[in-house]
Amino acid sequence: MNQKYFHGRSYNRFSQNRSRQFNRQTISRRPFGQSINPARFINKAVPVTQAETFIPDNSFTDFDLNPNLMANILAKGYDAPTLVQDKIIHHILKGSDVVGVADTGTGKTGAFLIPLIEKIVKNPKVKVIIIAPTRELALQINEEFKSFARGMRMFSACCVGGASIHAQIHELKYENQFIIGTPGRIKDLIQRRILNLSGFSTIVLDEADRMLDTGFINDTRAIISLLPRSRHTLFFSATMGREVESLIREFLTNPVIISVKTAETPEGIEQDVVRVGGADKVEVLHSLLIKEEFRKILIFGRTKFSVERLSKNLKARGFSVESIHGNKVHSKRQRALEAFKKDSVKILVATDIAARGLDIPEVSHVINFDVPATYEDYIHRIGRTGRANKRGKALTFVN
Repeated sequence: MNQKYFHGRSYNRFSQNRSRQFNRQTISRRPFGQSINPARFINKAVPVTQAETFIPDNSFTDFDLNPNLMANILAKGYDAPTLVQDKIIHHILKGSDVVGVADTGTGKTGAFLIPLIEKIVKNPKVKVIIIAPTRELALQINEEFKSFARGMRMFSACCVGGASIHAQIHELKYENQFIIGTPGRIKDLIQRRILNLSGFSTIVLDEADRMLDTGFINDTRAIISLLPRSRHTLFFSATMGREVESLIREFLTNPVIISVKTAETPEGIEQDVVRVGGADKVEVLHSLLIKEEFRKILIFGRTKFSVERLSKNLKARGFSVESIHGNKVHSKRQRALEAFKKDSVKILVATDIAARGLDIPEVSHVINFDVPATYEDYIHRIGRTGRANKRGKALTFVN
């Protein structure tokens, strides 16, 4: 895509009413699985040994990073930049607006955190706001920031819905170079006059396509309108559709566009369907979960009610299981996610809030108990397995 195609555009040129109408249309046209051919859920994995080894053009030392930051990068086990880090870091260090189109699990968070921390090392007056569509992703970015900035006297406040706003207000009384959060909570703090964005010159929009899907884009527009006109904007998305391109034209000025997407699905994921027919779906699921190969399983359901019902059903059958969905309070969602990450429970049942951006190690199977709304959602769901060049399996229940 030609970079000349993009120009800065102010929030005022877009009608809020028109935007609300657009979001309603976007959400209403997503009937669950009606237009997805089940054949798209079947794909034999390519042996991981066939994957080519990526050799980056740069090493981390080529970026001339602060020694403390370099030490933290190495302590995390990052010997060399990933593809997205290799292509993007130097553009961010130069101050260019950047669009990154990348799959999840590619090191995208490090691709923007590393150069932004370096930017603040060189100019301590810089302040950064990072917006993510879900609280889980925001919290994960915050944890990544803490590990990259350890011992550097650099601080963050994580502002997400579902958590105590009073605790967040207390955090915001201190000097924080990074504000990381979800659009709704950040907007709430601004309206309470707790958070003033006039001093923030850099913004990161992570999983921006997801913000369209979840209806957060109007809150995001309102937040961006409060930033200085001359700002540094970084925009990350897993997809590049017409609506996403419109957002890029609206929010960024002459961006560098880096696409490092590979195949639609990782080659190490074997995909298949489970034809249920007239059988009891839970009984079919039970017969799978008792198999030895099903070691760590992420199960996706359609609604928060069905997810909670399935979780309780599996627990009653003796399975070690937790659930994540929108009706669960923030602290319980975090405990459930941490238990699954640390292998304290074998099964996590979730809505699509767990489908994007979350880095959960060693998931052996993803099971779509309910068919996803779109094929794009399917891609994100099954991307929770087969990560870091490991094999995984995705099963989708169909009638």
